[in-house]
Amino acid sequence: MRKLTWKWNISLILLAVVILLGATAGTYFWQIRLQKPLEVNMGQMHHMDGGAKHAHEGELAKEGVSEQAARSCKEITAGVSDAPVQEFRLTAAQTIQELDNGQSEKVWAFNGITPGPEIRVTEGDRVRVVLDNQDIQEGVTVHWHGIVLPCSQDGVAGVTQDAVKPGEQFIYEFVAVSPGTYWYHSHQASSEQVKKGLLGRFIVEPKKETFDYDQEESILLQQLNGTFLVNGSAKGWSVEAAPGEKLRLRVINAANDTFDMSVNGASYRIIALDGHDLNEPGMLDHHDFNIGAGQRYDLLLQMPEQGKVILASEAAGLKVIVGVGSEPLTRPERTVFTFANYGAPVPNDSVERFIFDQNLQIKLDQNLFINTINGQSFHEIPPMVVAEGENVKITITNAGGGDHPFHLHGHTFRVLSRNGQPLQGSPVYLDTLLTQQGETFEVYVKADNPGLWMMHCHNLMHASMGMSMMFNYEGISTPYRVGTKSGNLPDL
Repeated sequence: MRKLTWKWNISLILLAVVILLGATAGTYFWQIRLQKPLEVNMGQMHHMDGGAKHAHEGELAKEGVSEQAARSCKEITAGVSDAPVQEFRLTAAQTIQELDNGQSEKVWAFNGITPGPEIRVTEGDRVRVVLDNQDIQEGVTVHWHGIVLPCSQDGVAGVTQDAVKPGEQFIYEFVAVSPGTYWYHSHQASSEQVKKGLLGRFIVEPKKETFDYDQEESILLQQLNGTFLVNGSAKGWSVEAAPGEKLRLRVINAANDTFDMSVNGASYRIIALDGHDLNEPGMLDHHDFNIGAGQRYDLLLQMPEQGKVILASEAAGLKVIVGVGSEPLTRPERTVFTFANYGAPVPNDSVERFIFDQNLQIKLDQNLFINTINGQSFHEIPPMVVAEGENVKITITNAGGGDHPFHLHGHTFRVLSRNGQPLQGSPVYLDTLLTQQGETFEVYVKADNPGLWMMHCHNLMHASMGMSMMFNYEGISTPYRVGTKSGNLPDL
């Protein structure tokens, strides 16, 4: 009897293993199917059972809706103006890059180097960028991260344009309306192409400075094929600075990780987040700050009379050395910066009187191989559909799966609250919000830029595993398609 019971137990265990493996394999292949659909129109929706969903080819015709009746994203361009034109050329190509740690890396780069050339313009300039693809077989695009621009210029393969194939060219043109710290990267197979090096800094200088400083430096953090770099250096980045000088450091996180950054050797202020100035930012002394993927932090500091200032992420081995002289002391007791009560409120803040036209919910989570938004992944996630002019409140909850820096294209949103507590300090305007597990934020979006806009986790691996959806305006269409048929796979 014991022998039969033992055999029965073994059989049950083997059956359970087979069922588990079958379920795992089924989930995996379901995810691959969603990652690489045949063809999806990200701009066509119809309502079903009170919700919205993306229409696959043929569905719109069945519903009797005319795509021609909608306004095309392709037709939404920068209007004619007499603004000064600044023209740049970016050529995407495969190359070998010799790193300063002795490694040779096979990279995909703009103009032969990663990060690509810094693009620097002045507020109000008309920016024209000519993109050529030399030999990237999958095709490339350029997405202007954080820049508010017309839908047709957003650089998302299958939504705002087709990926640019080898030998092809695409010309981007838009007005740099908002000064600040931004960056650019390919949004075709973005999790792969950014990792391989297709990215760069984009700075819009203001016509009139809000803060006083003697010099500035742009610092781009990236992970190139697994190696962490600062402005392309594996050893660290040095900045010349004299005692007493005031410096602005524009820190850009172009990697997937969240970096815990420390500043030793001087007190500092965080004067801007995602390119947008903070009101009356206070001095920070024993504070680290966490910068999420896609985010930008602008720091203002004054050099000491003696010694260096070091900005670093010890866990990632990233270091920026400012000035010369003795090493700064590492402060033993540190607090993590939060914008929830930093700076000062503005008087007569109009946001307190807003009536919201829509209150929407986003729950970010993980399920086996996939990352989910409201329990669904990729193009199966119903889009948010808004009308131009609406005031939209979005509640974003991180329910699991690690840090999720959530990015909305084509807009700047204002953070209203964290974990149910309204912000007490300066108004905070972002395009990428770092959410950590257990956190809930409320944000306000003014629907004032008609188009079809992606919103996704900017840990691009999470986006490639399903955490990507659309923020679409009523009456906007696109002639482009996402999927293997067109070759446009923006989040792969």
